[in-house]
Amino acid sequence: MKTSIRRIWLSLFAIAAVAAPLGAQARLLNVSYDPTREFYEEYNRLFAKHWKATTGQDVVVNQSHGGSGKQARAVIDGLEADVVTLALGYDIEAIEKSGQIDANWQSKLPYNSTPYTSTIVLLVRKGNPHGIHDWDDLIRPGVKVITPNPKTSGGARWNYLAAWGYALRKSGNNDASAREFMRKLFANVPVLDTGARGATTTFVQRGVGDVLIAWENEALLALREPGGDKFEIVVPSATILAESMAAKYASVFPKVNTFTVVQGCGSWQAAQARHFADGGTFDQIFENR
Repeated sequence: MKTSIRRIWLSLFAIAAVAAPLGAQARLLNVSYDPTREFYEEYNRLFAKHWKATTGQDVVVNQSHGGSGKQARAVIDGLEADVVTLALGYDIEAIEKSGQIDANWQSKLPYNSTPYTSTIVLLVRKGNPHGIHDWDDLIRPGVKVITPNPKTSGGARWNYLAAWGYALRKSGNNDASAREFMRKLFANVPVLDTGARGATTTFVQRGVGDVLIAWENEALLALREPGGDKFEIVVPSATILAESMAAKYASVFPKVNTFTVVQGCGSWQAAQARHFADGGTFDQIFENR
């Protein structure tokens, strides 16, 4: 995950400034999604140090993590979050509809209130024994693909739309061809975990599957963990949007040919209604796989 610390400071400054009067200790609750656990553990320490030096005030940021949709529902049902950092704009919009976030939330902060971006890549076992180089390799007979359930996981919806967008573009925007591609892909999925972190655990720790579709930051984390030398990252020829990476980190974040949700579906609302709602494209594909 490429992250601009300066951007997130801007977001949390606005919240911390009203969380407690200067001189008192500010306590914030960040309700976030599973793959950001390690990132915010590190970031919170940096933010607290910076806030103390800037204002003289101590700040403690508590964390709550889970599936993005589950976290959004928890906030809607009464979990008192000071900031939400979720996987999908759709989940933030659900909180907005509950009346707990102003309708103009996205325009209140720089970069459309999006403090960081990532992309979707493929994690394979060392040596790439199945010769997986692009999305087409995931629909070959016998290749076991690990990806979470897009009905329950925000990360899984990004995975799905990355594969869908590739298939749609390759077929010249032929919807039937894209559906068939997705049917074959999910026919190769032996298990659907409920969340992105669970899918990573299934692939990395349980040893299930030949390839994991994952957030780039999740794949990089797997390489840094003990046993990470057993895996390698494959960047597909096209995937969901990732911001241009600084030259300093070019070896970590290679340049990727990307497309956006808006280009593929028009909006997250449209993507949800078409692909992930009950009876939508995913349900049709999965039932007929």
